[in-house]
Amino acid sequence: MSAEVFKLVDTHSHLDEVEDLDKAIEEGKQAGLVAIIAVGQDYESNLKIWDIAEKHKHFVFPAMGLHPWNLGNMDASKVDLTLRQIEDNIKKTVGIGEIGLDYDKRVIAAADKERQKEAFKSVLELAGRYDKPVSVHARYSWKDSFDMVKESKVKRAVFHWYTGFSSVLREIIAEGYCISATPATEYHDEHRRAIRETPLQNLLLETDCPVTYGRETKYQAYPADTMRSLKAVAQIKGITEDVVAAKTTENALRFFGLSTQIKVT
Repeated sequence: MSAEVFKLVDTHSHLDEVEDLDKAIEEGKQAGLVAIIAVGQDYESNLKIWDIAEKHKHFVFPAMGLHPWNLGNMDASKVDLTLRQIEDNIKKTVGIGEIGLDYDKRVIAAADKERQKEAFKSVLELAGRYDKPVSVHARYSWKDSFDMVKESKVKRAVFHWYTGFSSVLREIIAEGYCISATPATEYHDEHRRAIRETPLQNLLLETDCPVTYGRETKYQAYPADTMRSLKAVAQIKGITEDVVAAKTTENALRFFGLSTQIKVT
């Protein structure tokens, strides 16, 4: 008997970094995906995401971003150019991301906390002004990232691949924001704990592809691996996969404003 295919959304995928993109998208569809949110990281990445979304309309949806990892390679004029790019195209996007803060010492060495906060504040202002959801990178910066999102008055935020403190997670949930489960939910203790503590109505699924996952056995993720995230969430929460699939897909379509574009019934 073949495995059941659920209708899923990969809410955070770096499709511009996938080598055999057509194959990855086709395998994603076969695995049950009804949509992929393709996130950008800088000016060039955003352009690539746009091209991919245009080629795969009604399946790939673009979110334009300004990633803290990339700030070290950008001068002020390039940051401003990227912000203008995002605003000029914002009505055609389903969200803004990947954006956020990263307090890993290697990232701070290239772009200090204040520079990261300045860029993050600017994109959050755009998200608030145009009522767009944000996909937030918050490594080692969970409290600062949450505080800045809340202060910006952004209504919809997902803290992707959350591994932070339970105290901040409770604030995220109380504010009505989401976190997203990656395939690391299979083995990463802090991520598993966060998924366990988050109500299903605040959960999304993602792959962050083409990230490499695993401990003993390594593998490179593709959109089809959203199914791994689904299975791990169901196992952690002790509920059936069909319940997780239905609710997280409902959450994703509402979060990104896709409920009228994609029918899953």
